[in-house]
Amino acid sequence: QVQLVESGGGLVQAGGSLRLSCAASGRTFNTYVMGWFRQAPEKEREFVASITWNDGNTDYTDSVKGRFTISRDNVKRTVYLQMNTLKPEDTAVYYCAARQLGQGYRYWGQGTQVTVSS
Repeated sequence: QVQLVESGGGLVQAGGSLRLSCAASGRTFNTYVMGWFRQAPEKEREFVASITWNDGNTDYTDSVKGRFTISRDNVKRTVYLQMNTLKPEDTAVYYCAARQLGQGYRYWGQGTQVTVSS
């Protein structure tokens, strides 16, 4: 059973930074893609970033390119989302997710709140 546990959310002023962590357990993740999604109040969940575990290939939604960086630590089995130059519109619950290559996201964490004040 795959378990994903997020941490690192909080309240920050606009222009500030936060780093989210997602600790993964339950199986080996060499054939997995790890993703970050977010959901703001009264909005649908949206894709933020992803990283392929084995080769580190990354992908970002346009609104965070140049500000957010996704990375992984193979030893700690943890995926990070470094968020810089945060904006109020980045306020949301951020979710970590995992999927096998060629499949949809099947595993989700419980989410962590990020609030950016103006």
